[in-house]
Amino acid sequence: MIGPPGSGKSDLVLRLLGRGFILVADDQVRIAEGMASAPPSLAGLLETRGLGITRLAYAAQARIALIVDLSATAPRLPEPRRHPTLDVPIVQIDPTAASAADRAILALDCALGRVSQLAGAFAA
Repeated sequence: MIGPPGSGKSDLVLRLLGRGFILVADDQVRIAEGMASAPPSLAGLLETRGLGITRLAYAAQARIALIVDLSATAPRLPEPRRHPTLDVPIVQIDPTAASAADRAILALDCALGRVSQLAGAFAA
């Protein structure tokens, strides 16, 4: 996920963790050869506003398949976009929406080819 400070990245990660996902990195992400990981000093740490910094189980690395952009208002019917360097889809999601985690999961399913789309961010 990308977005400015306070945009809801850690909050959305927390909601995804509640749906069975595992933390890879929070605050800083290292990217090498299409893989994301946390710097060693931050591995397993999640900062949650109003709660603080907690240590959680985490994956050492994960292949990047999708970028979720929380920095702008999501269009109703977006055009497909890809990250210029990583060559993965980019979608915009409103992190304050009650369905934000479900939208991120659906977007990941589309990016991985598990779900097809007629029009929008993943339409061919």
